[in-house]
Amino acid sequence: MSSDLLGIPPTHLPDDPAAGALERGVAPDEVAAASPGSSLAWAVLAEDALEDGRTVEGYAYARTGYHRGLDALRRSGWRGQGPVPWEHAPNRGFLRALGALSRAAGEIGEEEERHRCAEFLRASSATGARELGL
Repeated sequence: MSSDLLGIPPTHLPDDPAAGALERGVAPDEVAAASPGSSLAWAVLAEDALEDGRTVEGYAYARTGYHRGLDALRRSGWRGQGPVPWEHAPNRGFLRALGALSRAAGEIGEEEERHRCAEFLRASSATGARELGL
């Protein structure tokens, strides 16, 4: 799809150089330290922390990944709305961080933020929301 119903073109982030290191099995904390601008590295850290029951840590990692992703989106021409397709693999770091932030916010009782992040995810990528169970 080249645009949504409002005519806003989708945003496609550039390749995330940290993705290769993660695929090679480099520890996510090492990848995040070497590539702090990588939403994907922070998203993986957040997902791992949440899976291990380290909710506050997961929340912090997810928030970092979310903000790094917003920065990258803006550099790619995003103006605060419009599709961020899951189908474009480099977008997944941001979308995963956003999903993790929604989950973590819910786990610490930040219901308004949980809802806002889940809605933002759905509006950005319905496929991503489904893939992430939100």
